[in-house]
Amino acid sequence: MSDFTTLPDLALRTNRAGVIAASDESFEERENLIHPWAPRFSPETFGPKGQEYDGWETRRRRNDPGNDWAIIRLGMSGIIRGIVIDTAWFKGNYPPFISVEATRVAGYPSPAQLDSAEWVDIVPRSAVGGDAKHEFPVSDENIYTHVRLNIHPDGGVARIRVHGEVAPDPTLLTGLTVDLAALEHGARAVACSNMFYSAPDNMLAPGLARNQAEGWETGRRRDDGNDWAVIRLAAQGVPELIEIDTTNLLFNAPAEVRVRAIDHWSDEPLPDAESDAWFDLLPTTPVQPDTPHRFRLTSEAKRPATHIRLDIYPDGGIARLRLLGSLTPASEQALNSHWGAI
Repeated sequence: MSDFTTLPDLALRTNRAGVIAASDESFEERENLIHPWAPRFSPETFGPKGQEYDGWETRRRRNDPGNDWAIIRLGMSGIIRGIVIDTAWFKGNYPPFISVEATRVAGYPSPAQLDSAEWVDIVPRSAVGGDAKHEFPVSDENIYTHVRLNIHPDGGVARIRVHGEVAPDPTLLTGLTVDLAALEHGARAVACSNMFYSAPDNMLAPGLARNQAEGWETGRRRDDGNDWAVIRLAAQGVPELIEIDTTNLLFNAPAEVRVRAIDHWSDEPLPDAESDAWFDLLPTTPVQPDTPHRFRLTSEAKRPATHIRLDIYPDGGIARLRLLGSLTPASEQALNSHWGAI
């Protein structure tokens, strides 16, 4: 897979996205396009509309020169780096061509209001095949809030993935207590010791983890070390409360955790874990399985930070990691500048 597929999926249902309109969904519903799981298929499962598919499928166009389309409201606004169009299981009913447009509209526009928006081609009309994933890199530095998938002329698409860099609306963050470690606010895991079962970005996802797979879980250690993850915060902020959630991790939660922070604006590599530049937010603390833990920080820990390091002892899984706090004036200015300049 291309490098862009490691970036968050801005159009994932579990990242708060929605399919708000479609030209047609005679055979299969538009909402299927953004499900988090891989497309499923059971042969010879016929409903009143024919073979059932886990995707979006439109009728066959007759004497109609147009094309079908679906509009996706991104769950996280951002700079789109690549699109994946997956036609899994659509072998005789896939569209021969697709294209993708994008727009940025403030607030919560209706489909009718989006008709008058300025749409930009980010993936030109391109050929696709059946039962395959198609990757399309995007070279566009603008921030977008919606995309429109066009299929030419009709057919079925299982999934659309919109990978990119989150760029949050600063008006929803400035002057408030927010989750500085939220994926939807632009935080990312930038390093970790192990992601055998799942990736550390999962800890930062919106909502509650429904099962073990929706958190971060490492393999079992057979040495004297411990696992860890480093998170780049959404912006420089002053943390006030940490939440460590081990929900669903009944027999594989860590025994203890530790959280440290660093204020590192530089593009230079982060200092190693033993550097005095790192300071404790939460000293080594026991945690329980299947439990959300909340820890108010001491006044000494409430200092500006740009990154945190979560150490788990010795290994295991964390469902969610939250870091509530406020942005610094410098980071508020930087976010406003970024949002307004693009």
